[in-house]
Amino acid sequence: MVKCLLTGGSGFIASHVLACLIRRGYTVVTTVRSNVKGSKVLLPYESLPAGTLSFSVVDDISQEGAFNKTIEENPDIEYVIHTASPFHNNISDPIKDLLNPAVNGTRGILEAIKLYGKLVKRVVITSSFAAIVNTGSHPFIYDEKSWNPVTWEEAINDHSLTYRGSKTFAEREAWKFLELEQPDYDLVVMNPPLVYGPVMPHIHALESLNTSNQRVRDIVQGKCVEGAIPPTGTFLWTDVRDLALAHVRAIEVPEAGNSRYLITAGHYSNRQIVEAIRKTHPDLLPSLPINPVDDFPPDVYGYDNSKARDILGIKFRTLEESISDTVESFKQIGVLN
Repeated sequence: MVKCLLTGGSGFIASHVLACLIRRGYTVVTTVRSNVKGSKVLLPYESLPAGTLSFSVVDDISQEGAFNKTIEENPDIEYVIHTASPFHNNISDPIKDLLNPAVNGTRGILEAIKLYGKLVKRVVITSSFAAIVNTGSHPFIYDEKSWNPVTWEEAINDHSLTYRGSKTFAEREAWKFLELEQPDYDLVVMNPPLVYGPVMPHIHALESLNTSNQRVRDIVQGKCVEGAIPPTGTFLWTDVRDLALAHVRAIEVPEAGNSRYLITAGHYSNRQIVEAIRKTHPDLLPSLPINPVDDFPPDVYGYDNSKARDILGIKFRTLEESISDTVESFKQIGVLN
């Protein structure tokens, strides 16, 4: 069986990537921040044959050599899927808390693979639409050639740009490493926008929902009944299960290498989320805002997801299916209690 290293295994996206890898017959070692998180990750897979799934604790991915031990102890790894990102609840110093850890963490795992991962053929990194979007001047169509023009100075001085800067600089560091170091592996980068979809009840609790799903939570809990729904912000989305499959297909399709992939199902707005819930879960009508304003702009930017469809073979779910399944999963973690 082919062995894959999956970083950040307790994360929202990674938990679905792991499920996809296991379904498709891979042996997996995943990194987590603690033994407690590792035990939760293993919980639904206890019946798997011994050695199919294991975890390694990496408590701070931004530390120098953070992944060295994990990769050195698993010399048979052939693929790496790097979803982990620096974790900080409060950002007081943009450089120290987010920008440097993002860049250093990306460079660190690539260096560790070059040093110890002698069998690794391909590395897949989870970046973001944040590394693509140009909020100051949207192009007519976004695709993989689009890059966020944010500068280091802007990311430091404008905290609304710090996260986007961290994703942009980290991804640029990965491509720079590939060009300068010429490792024996190639690189694939995923650039998803907002990610919706069901949570894994064995891992995710109400307080640990990803940012996108927090919107759905607030709507179904009636927090938007009295006031307007919040601005949509980014008008592109994807389902976490499609994104997970894209990660795995990226290690399976030879011609997928050395490319970025805009993983999006298309346009949406928060109003459309409300309507999807209204249609699929009429029992929640009392909690939903009545006739909320739709902020979807008539001149919204376009997108080109043809590479994801044609090369990776992704068939994207509808918003209605994604949101319906998200709400169903919320019932299992007490969101609707």
